[in-house]
Amino acid sequence: MSVTAILRSAVRAENRHVVTHIIPKRALSGAEAVNALRPFYFAVHPDFFGQHPKEREVNENSLKRLNGYLESLQKPGGRPVRPTRLTFYVRETQAQGDEERKAAGTSVRPLVDGSAGSSPSEAGPLVPHPGFRPVTFTLQTRDVLSTVVDVLRSCSLSVEHVQALQSGSGSGAAAARPFYRPIKWDKTYYAFTGFRDPEQELEQARRVEPALSVWLRDNEAGASQKQSASLPRREELERLKTELREKLGLGDIRWQRCWDVSHRCCQLQSLARLSLQNPEALLNLRGHTILYSDQSGMNASGYVMLGNTDVHHHWARLFERLPSYCGLFQQTECLKEQISLLLGGVQVVHVERLGPVLPLEEHYAALSAFQNRLLPQRLVLHPRSLQGLTMTLENDRTRPSLHELGHFIIPTASDPAQLRSFLQSRAQEARKRMKSRKELEAEEQAVVERCVRRLSLSVLTKEPSVSSSQMIQCCRRLLDECSPHVQGLRLRVSHFYSVVQDGDLCIPWDWKS
Repeated sequence: MSVTAILRSAVRAENRHVVTHIIPKRALSGAEAVNALRPFYFAVHPDFFGQHPKEREVNENSLKRLNGYLESLQKPGGRPVRPTRLTFYVRETQAQGDEERKAAGTSVRPLVDGSAGSSPSEAGPLVPHPGFRPVTFTLQTRDVLSTVVDVLRSCSLSVEHVQALQSGSGSGAAAARPFYRPIKWDKTYYAFTGFRDPEQELEQARRVEPALSVWLRDNEAGASQKQSASLPRREELERLKTELREKLGLGDIRWQRCWDVSHRCCQLQSLARLSLQNPEALLNLRGHTILYSDQSGMNASGYVMLGNTDVHHHWARLFERLPSYCGLFQQTECLKEQISLLLGGVQVVHVERLGPVLPLEEHYAALSAFQNRLLPQRLVLHPRSLQGLTMTLENDRTRPSLHELGHFIIPTASDPAQLRSFLQSRAQEARKRMKSRKELEAEEQAVVERCVRRLSLSVLTKEPSVSSSQMIQCCRRLLDECSPHVQGLRLRVSHFYSVVQDGDLCIPWDWKS
């Protein structure tokens, strides 16, 4: 080989090496970072330190600095971020605390007063407190993903849920690997190889599910004890809810998830503290309905969403932007009216209980795109031919369909001509299903009230994923069973057995006798 060929080969190899370093790694988005840090937020959120004001202040200040650090990393072309030293008080479970103390061979002393109020450099050594521990670390990372992993590891939290994101941001060779998908083998494969059939194991687990009477008998005492212990917290929750509604002029206060009573009290106490610290910021809340959820903003129904992992300054900034949100909500309502006129009176709705919370911005964008597809076409529909019917818009759908509850599910990118034909051909069936749904809801309400009276229940509720027909079937069987183990208890119909922290008994709707 000549010298020239050797040099060319070396240059090509060097260019390949340079290119692999020039290709940028996939950046972790802000939403992905929030989801990945969710265990961390639940471990350090200031609302859980209501009885420890010094530690709460330390965590609140550190969260502000951490959020600022992450925002700086996400700014394109920003300056290098300076190393940041943070201190958090991390909540720990009883089991974690016992294991750590056994491993260390030491006992835990109470927290020294004043150590959390000052900065870590000025205060003495951080002394752990039963129930939480101090953690101090320095961030020197240059991307969001590494920052998330460092924060979780520094607090001794699992990073398994971040592995998928980490593998996705690796080298080009790693990113080019095919995505793993589980294979569903034929039954003969397991019979021939002797391997275990996961579907068969799941079916066997369902078969050994305990009977309702046996499970209630075993868990009645524990649920009754937890329910009695939660009564003061429930009274405190109702008091806080009433006071905040009257003080701030709120329409209502709601929750997206079935969080326990203590968690809801902490959320309301946090809003009450903000109303004392910054009352001007909450003036725009008057007349609105608050919904505690996983993110902050306004949803498609016009509710003001307060993120469960956000701190006070996030909420304050949201309240300042409420007039803009209200203007966007009015534009959304106008788009719905215009679409209704174009489609013969059918109303665009969003059923929150059938899906995740829909931010107002996404709802407006979907409505605007859908209207832009309808306007160029002149649909021949009688102005009131579809009046009384409802529809939802879905971005990830390709074909229109009719839901079992009677509303249409329409793709945003629907063809107007095909959509007109579909709506006209299924209108009669939609009205039948809507009538059937109303009858089921009325029957469900009646049978639930009968169950509460006959079984002497304190409360009987259901999960949003349980349909009316499933609830009716469950209640009828409960009336036939007439178990004495549920008297005075709070019963919740779900898909599994459990006793929640506040004493509610969760039973599957299709429980076994």
